[in-house]
Amino acid sequence: MNTLLNKWYKNHALVYKILLFLVTTLFIVYLFPKTGKFRYSFEKGKPWQSENLYAPFNFAIKKSQNEIESERIETEKNSPTYFKSNKDIEDTVLSDYIQRFNQNFKDSSYLKIQNSNLYKKGKLLIDDIYSNGILDLEYSYSDDKPVILSTSNTIKKELKYGGLYELKELRQLVESHFENSISVENQTKMMSIFFDIIKPNVTINENLTQQALEEEFSKISLTRGSVEKDQLIISKGQVVENDQYDILDSLKSEYESQVWNSANYNWVLVAYTLLVALALLMLLLFLQKYRLEVFLNNTKVTFIFFNIALMILLTTLVINYNSQYIYVVPLCILPLILKAFFDARLGLFAHVLTVLLLGFIVPNSYEYMFLQIIAGIVTILTVSELYKRANLFISVGQITFIYIIAYFAFFVIHEGQLTGLKWETFGLFVLCGLATLFVQPLIYIYEKIFGLVSDVSLLELSDTNTKLLKELSNRAPGTFHHSLNVANLAEASANEIGANAMLIRVGALYHDIGKMKNPTYFTENQSTGINPHDELSSLESAKIIIGHTINGIEIAKKHNLPDRVIDFIRTHHGTSLVYYFYMKEKASNEYVNIEDFSYPGPKPFSKETAILMMCDSVEAASKSLKEPTSTKINEFVENIINKQMESGQFLNADITFKEIQSIKKVLKLKLANIYHLRIEYPE
Repeated sequence: MNTLLNKWYKNHALVYKILLFLVTTLFIVYLFPKTGKFRYSFEKGKPWQSENLYAPFNFAIKKSQNEIESERIETEKNSPTYFKSNKDIEDTVLSDYIQRFNQNFKDSSYLKIQNSNLYKKGKLLIDDIYSNGILDLEYSYSDDKPVILSTSNTIKKELKYGGLYELKELRQLVESHFENSISVENQTKMMSIFFDIIKPNVTINENLTQQALEEEFSKISLTRGSVEKDQLIISKGQVVENDQYDILDSLKSEYESQVWNSANYNWVLVAYTLLVALALLMLLLFLQKYRLEVFLNNTKVTFIFFNIALMILLTTLVINYNSQYIYVVPLCILPLILKAFFDARLGLFAHVLTVLLLGFIVPNSYEYMFLQIIAGIVTILTVSELYKRANLFISVGQITFIYIIAYFAFFVIHEGQLTGLKWETFGLFVLCGLATLFVQPLIYIYEKIFGLVSDVSLLELSDTNTKLLKELSNRAPGTFHHSLNVANLAEASANEIGANAMLIRVGALYHDIGKMKNPTYFTENQSTGINPHDELSSLESAKIIIGHTINGIEIAKKHNLPDRVIDFIRTHHGTSLVYYFYMKEKASNEYVNIEDFSYPGPKPFSKETAILMMCDSVEAASKSLKEPTSTKINEFVENIINKQMESGQFLNADITFKEIQSIKKVLKLKLANIYHLRIEYPE
């Protein structure tokens, strides 16, 4: 059991990477569509770009949405509406009519109501109104709309909607019924009676009407005709007309719905998993071979995988919503972020792999991949200093312009003309560019979550008004001035060979902060002429000098400086020797242990840390030059850097002899300018 735990502990970093690899792979595969992917892309009214297409199997031709919608409208128009009639209301109205008629007509000519012609004429109108019924509301149906009227005893009557009366028609009915047959006075009385007694007795039966409509809808066929296997569907170069479009759309739907529902679903899933795993494996192998420092840091590997999965997730969500908005997703944020935290090569490599994975799910995959890869390359080539806001805006403009140019070229290739150019797509590219500007706050968020550092943070750290640098200038002013000089030399050298100038400037400003603990033990801070080393042994003095690197690391961690900056504190002396005190001790002790007078290291392991070692040694030693001349400065720089090379201080740094020669040239020029003597003019 202990052996197993020990193996787990020793290999926990590798185990974590394997788990991260598996989880990311499964997550990306989960985001992929759960249906088959139709291999062809087509649009109505555009030429068919692929080879002649033959039906791979028998399938039905689906009706278009417009056809189905038209049939639904026609079905709804012809489907009957169900109403129900209340017989009790009719009886009540008749009873009220008798009572009101008796009250309004009391003269002798109307004593026998049953024999009265006027009475009979009014009752005839009531019978006519309620023969079909009067509606409770006004409904927006046409007069020829079929209606089924049912009474309480379930007797059904089929008629047209126009056969039912509405309350607003009552005045016209009464006037036309009694017109020219009775006096005006009697017409007024009858009008009053009818307005008081007539009540609606017909209401709609919504449940029954909806059920009947749904039943009719279910009878609508979604297909029209069929295509036999091996039948020619469309020829290369043929314009996709309405009929061909419907057939192709039917084939696409049939393929996507049936292929993955068959027994080979699991095999397709396994195939997707293998391809995604292969792409992510290439990324891990790239990190292991060319970015070992990143590969060994699980946080950084997690950060890279997280951003790839995030871009795929955002693209998938947009495609599921509406694939027309696919170019709104700011995919160029990925190389921008990776370049900000790592380097351009890693950013471009991860971007290309992400685009390849997205090729499985996006429509017009070749066009999409070409556009995104070109945009990613432009992003890497144009964005040099992300902390400069102007650079980001210029780069976003260039990226948007490249999108527009590439899309325009693809459209002309497909169409052969400019007619029908979708200008709204250009608007999507502009929105994508604006969304890319979100990279600035996103970098800040990532710095806080993952503990990484970007050039934006380095710019903040380079401010000499920060708390730590102000404390250094107060407690060790000589060291602070030395750090500023080293920063200027290192920045100029980095610009000469294409290294990270901002990073090396910040590293130079903080590389000697450990001297704040014992500032007077370092010559640049000894303003009184008193040297405290005179009272110490050579070994004690060497320990204090060497200890400033350890003290600097402790102070840096206490103030939460990034690891990339702490690396400069740790490596700026490498494993070099404190030569002065070593020789002083050797003069009195022949068997001195050289390790007691050597810095613990490690040696510089990057261009930037190697440059700082050169500039630090040259600037510190330049203070001892007396009557400097151009020849003396050249020999001085050559001797110091050559000794560092001979002692193997740059073996782990990714720096070439040619770059070292360029750095020497810069240092010689800068020192010559610093120590240049003015011409003495006569008074």
